[in-house]
Amino acid sequence: MNAIYDHVGMETLICKGLNKEYEPGKYALRSVSLSIPASGIFALIGRNGAGKTTLVRILATQLMPTSGSATIDGMDVVRDADRLRESIACVPQEARLIGWLTPRQLVMSYLYWRGFGKAEADDRGMAALRKLGIERFANTLGRALSGGIKRKVLVAAVMASEARVLFLDEPTTGLDPISRAELWGTLQKLKKDHFIFLTTHYLEEAERLADTIGILDNGRLMAMGTLEELRGMVRYPYSIKILSKTGVEKPKHGELIVGADGQKQIVTTEDEANRISTKLIRAGVRLSMSPLSLDDIFYYVVRKPIEAGDNNDEEESW
Repeated sequence: MNAIYDHVGMETLICKGLNKEYEPGKYALRSVSLSIPASGIFALIGRNGAGKTTLVRILATQLMPTSGSATIDGMDVVRDADRLRESIACVPQEARLIGWLTPRQLVMSYLYWRGFGKAEADDRGMAALRKLGIERFANTLGRALSGGIKRKVLVAAVMASEARVLFLDEPTTGLDPISRAELWGTLQKLKKDHFIFLTTHYLEEAERLADTIGILDNGRLMAMGTLEELRGMVRYPYSIKILSKTGVEKPKHGELIVGADGQKQIVTTEDEANRISTKLIRAGVRLSMSPLSLDDIFYYVVRKPIEAGDNNDEEESW
């Protein structure tokens, strides 16, 4: 697996053996090692409780690791935290607008906190709102805005700073499909000038946006690479998911995967997928068949659907 993220000379973010132990034997992160190229969008996917928020908090200098190291542009997240904070910005998962502040006031307040003067904060803030197409809401109270606009305002705040590296922790959670798609467009524009570290449990989001994808489960980095590199791990181009509780034959070419939840998945060739699905349909078995998607890859690697997690990263105290 190391070969797929060995981008020598291009790294901006490097983790080596990163661990976070909250109490003896209870790990949120277990020996996470990765290096991520200096441009585009990196999406970290995983079920709730996988450790995504913990990793973001450590990289954003908000939480100390138990052991291991992490650097961004050569700056250590522990030893060089003060200097590093000048070039990074973060929108936490639980970030919300203050209802009695307007977007203009909120963005300016954030820029004041980062050390900008009034005139520059106003210019930068309005430019960011304009770039995201929400300047018409600049003087509207936050409580009167839709969920999608509120999220865009938070992104505008970090975008208006001088930060080159942006951490966005599940930024589209709770948004309706239209608002989510609009924010995707915003992130596509942002990645031209920023490096974006995005966490999400929406696999379509990672598939649509990410240049590189990491799969985290129970605090361990299970796989990492481009979508095509992750597909190469599976080796077979088609997936059949068995939706009925029934016995299934092993494919002549491919693999039968039985997850921890009992769900069965077959990854195989197109011809074998057609043969097996035809036979199962005639037997009255409910199934779905499709070319290999990120959802299929995730299940292949983790053996559980991403929706199965019943713990949440936010249980880890801030």
